[in-house]
Amino acid sequence: MTDPAFLPHIASMTGYVPGEQPQDSHTIKLNTNENPYPPSPKVESRLRAAIGEGLRRYPDAAAAGVRQRLSTLFDFPMEQLVVGNGSDELLNIAVRCFAGPGDSVSFATPSYPYYTKLIDLQAARAVTTEFDETYQLPAGLVEADAAVTFVPNPNSPSGTLVSSEALDELAQQLSGILVIDEAYIDFSGKGALDLVRRHDNVIVMRTLSKSFSLAGMRIGFCVASPRICAGLWKVKEHYNVNSLSQVAAEAALDDVDWMRNNAARIVNTREGLTATLREWGFHVWDSAANFILARAAADVDAANMYTALRDRGILVRYFADNHRLKNCLRISIGTDEEIDQLLAEVKTFL
Repeated sequence: MTDPAFLPHIASMTGYVPGEQPQDSHTIKLNTNENPYPPSPKVESRLRAAIGEGLRRYPDAAAAGVRQRLSTLFDFPMEQLVVGNGSDELLNIAVRCFAGPGDSVSFATPSYPYYTKLIDLQAARAVTTEFDETYQLPAGLVEADAAVTFVPNPNSPSGTLVSSEALDELAQQLSGILVIDEAYIDFSGKGALDLVRRHDNVIVMRTLSKSFSLAGMRIGFCVASPRICAGLWKVKEHYNVNSLSQVAAEAALDDVDWMRNNAARIVNTREGLTATLREWGFHVWDSAANFILARAAADVDAANMYTALRDRGILVRYFADNHRLKNCLRISIGTDEEIDQLLAEVKTFL
């Protein structure tokens, strides 16, 4: 019997490799942009209360409790909100809805490498344009005339932000769908939700993983026109968000001030880390996220620094296979104590 054959585009694709997840509790983990602070106390309290008889039933396929809270928070009708198993699922659904085999999907690089996997799964065609050193929107995004255009804002791994005005202009120029991926927007104080009110081709994606400290629960949501949401609804898995994740999301959204306070602490730590590394000769891009991208001076080897930090129990992100990120480290913002320890080790290395 011969081995079953994968579809050709699946056999040839490369899977996404997530950041390292250490199995011990002693590692200082600054490599996957998780929130260093716990979620609202309401989350644990309601999760404990929810564990019991109700788990034998399927979850609410509409995630109505989550959508109702999002509707109130952002002043959009519930029909313009879709909740997903993390925003990654919603990104996947958007590509499946609008890009088929051979269709072009555009984004600027360096950026979130998961987009490439989603494009490959559809046998679609990635059309990439390189950012310049400022990480502002390149003209190639319009010239690609793509079925779907991704703009992560703030961008990862640079942490940089483009203005709502620039995104508004881009939406007007595109004939296809513009997906604005705002996974880190709560650390910037800005956002592009108003573009959904002005453009029928805009989908704004967000997540509760980063600012709400719920990465382990996998909750994302998107805002779009009623017509687009109706189409996304047809493609999403019917019970895509489990019951406990919905409980956690509802509790977190009932305590938005907790999230905002933690986000403010992270921004304050981010600014201190940025200032110190710049004093030490690093080039650090202005970040609007819960991480920074730092390029070491020419006489410092970032690969060796990454290894040295890892050996001392501190994980950061090093992109060995990306020429644009040569000699760069992406550092998630931890607690003040974690960042102090990171800086002490960096200073020793230097």
